[in-house]
Amino acid sequence: MNDYISRQGSAEDRRKARFLNKSSTTAIKYLRKIEDLPHKPDALKPFTDVLKHVFVDMQGAVKPQGVPSVGTYCVMIPPELIYAMGAMPVKLCGGSYTAFNVGDDIAPRDACPLVKAIMGFESIGVMPVYQECQLMAVPITCDCKKKLAGYLAERRNTIALHVPSGRDRDEDMEQYVRELYLFSQKLTEVTDVELSYERLSWACGMTAAAQYELSRFIELRRKYPLAIKGTHYMAAMNAISYTHISLWTRYMHNLCDEIEAKAKRGEMASKENRPRILITGSPIVFPNFKIPLLIEEMGGALVADETCMGERGAYDPPAIVDQSTDGIMRALANKSTRPCTCPTFVDNKRRVYRIMQMLKDYRVQGVIYHVLRGCLVYDYEYQVMEEELGKLGIPIIRIESDYNEEDVEQLRIRIEAFIELIKYGKGSSK
Repeated sequence: MNDYISRQGSAEDRRKARFLNKSSTTAIKYLRKIEDLPHKPDALKPFTDVLKHVFVDMQGAVKPQGVPSVGTYCVMIPPELIYAMGAMPVKLCGGSYTAFNVGDDIAPRDACPLVKAIMGFESIGVMPVYQECQLMAVPITCDCKKKLAGYLAERRNTIALHVPSGRDRDEDMEQYVRELYLFSQKLTEVTDVELSYERLSWACGMTAAAQYELSRFIELRRKYPLAIKGTHYMAAMNAISYTHISLWTRYMHNLCDEIEAKAKRGEMASKENRPRILITGSPIVFPNFKIPLLIEEMGGALVADETCMGERGAYDPPAIVDQSTDGIMRALANKSTRPCTCPTFVDNKRRVYRIMQMLKDYRVQGVIYHVLRGCLVYDYEYQVMEEELGKLGIPIIRIESDYNEEDVEQLRIRIEAFIELIKYGKGSSK
């Protein structure tokens, strides 16, 4: 019997070792692709070092010693609240092909690959960035996230936050304010830190510094859309998921300085004649960077990213009117939902308006609408975007992908054809 248990233990150890090896190999491959793109800024290195630290070296989040981690699964969790309570938010949306394969045996066939990857990471239990989290916070934005919250709750300290389906009524905001107060109580259980105006104000100031640097970067991209490769920018934005906000702010400050200096010297990362592409839809999570890489490998210039792993996740500061604890909590509830362009809400005219504004700001010539297989909330809105862009004569293509490399060549052909379409004619493609 003891021999049997020993063999079982060895088999499990081998399974985990294979998982780590495959995961790190994929991460190394995509990091190399990101770094091999021409015109990589020197200041990008701290961001790619973070991704290497987490996905290749298999270490935890990059943060000050002794600060506990709280896993989050959506941008609707205000990081200000977690920082105020003495912890660090770590965004755990998964982009790993290896974890997806594990999760594929757990979740239903038609579940989205992002949720399957999260379940795979949790099932295998070897990724420090996941395992070190003392609390998991899951906003219920779709059916898959609802079942994910239940799956995690059986294994980890988990709280589900119920996101209102609307956001214009006062009742909707009151509901989410209550959710955030319940969340703060769970955070106190983890950190022994009580909610207070002073700590909320301090945390809002710290995140505001990061938002300032991001707004500076956005303004630089608006003025010089070709100053940095879109893939490089997306790597920097992915790194915020695993980096303490004070460190990320410093990294972004240095990146802005370098981009600004190069732009003033006329050093662009892409040629002026490359079609300018905006990507929207389902999130692009490292190491699943095949689509942005293909866009730029096939001759496009990825100038804008309207996904929840891009600027959407950090550009809205809270509008604090009432200088009190409750006033800040209400401001955080508002900033996490009202400006958000996630299609989980019943009325999503804000998303159309936001994308139309980005088309103008970045002088976009074509839109790639990315849909992860099984991601119904984003897939549902493709037709709306196709109709709106058709009125403007801007071509759009729907690209569906999964967490594997089996579809890379098919994606390559479709993206290359779309870029050629922009060069020589206009239209839309499904």
